[in-house]
Amino acid sequence: MKFANNILETIGNTPMVKLNKVLGEDFPALVLAKVETFNPGNSVKDRMAVKMIEDAEKDGRLKPGGTIIEGTSGNTGMGLALAAIVKGYRCIFVTNTKQSKEKADVLKALGAEVVICPTDVAPDDPRSYYSVSRRLAEETENAWYVNQYDNLSNRQAHYEETAPEIWEQTDGRLTHFIVGAGTGGTVTGCGMFFKEKNPNIKIIGVDTYGSILKEYHETGELHPENAYTYITEGIGEDIIPENYDMSVIDHFEKVTDKDGALYARKLAKEEGIFCGYSAGSAIAAIKQLQHQFTKDDIIVVLLHDHGSRYVGKIYNDEWMKEQGWI
Repeated sequence: MKFANNILETIGNTPMVKLNKVLGEDFPALVLAKVETFNPGNSVKDRMAVKMIEDAEKDGRLKPGGTIIEGTSGNTGMGLALAAIVKGYRCIFVTNTKQSKEKADVLKALGAEVVICPTDVAPDDPRSYYSVSRRLAEETENAWYVNQYDNLSNRQAHYEETAPEIWEQTDGRLTHFIVGAGTGGTVTGCGMFFKEKNPNIKIIGVDTYGSILKEYHETGELHPENAYTYITEGIGEDIIPENYDMSVIDHFEKVTDKDGALYARKLAKEEGIFCGYSAGSAIAAIKQLQHQFTKDDIIVVLLHDHGSRYVGKIYNDEWMKEQGWI
């Protein structure tokens, strides 16, 4: 008989799917989508969530019966919650008002407590979800604050698992790797692996307007005052997490809130791939960079999470009309 001993053993080995229509018939290169929605938590974040927990168990930061506390836009929380159920931990997740209601509801369905903070406050504001997460970790007995932003197990998971899968699936022939950039774990972890294998592979992070990642990458200067509120979920930052190694990233491409939403809908209707906001942004970024690609290029784009988490927003016509986007 073939079966997994628990749901965590089903993480990884997600499919690679050729994109045929969404980028247009005149698109020059082969584009392959690494569809991470096939993970049990429906996102790439399952990989690093389990890695962070297992590393914390090994070095004693997370003790039996402990409480896992994290600030999350939803997907990391989902992966942590699945692992906590299997391993016997309690979870408290802190998110903000920008994130879709579906994400918070899913976390609650998995037994987690959810605290919601305002979006439009500075990272060091005591009301921010960064600050509230740290405070709860200090106040809660036997708690472990995950801190996916600065926890290097995040990027290590992608260096050890995600990138080698992609390398094998493409026979090492990929020329470009494109992925939404948030905590920095996926883009850096995969970037480190690919650059070791072939320094000519281009690593492109997808950023959004209102984020400071692209500016910091190009100037090396940190100007948090240049950050402003945006609608896109799952990518962009108003801080520079420690998971980033900017030296392995060749370029950041910014995409508007509108284009990310429209291309997510386009991906669903034209390819049958139902993914989230950051996936739309990644596809839009590829389209924006079309002039740089040739017929010999093999582009891998990682699609982070599932569209079911955005049915009240980008997949809702009324919401899209309120934004003036359709």
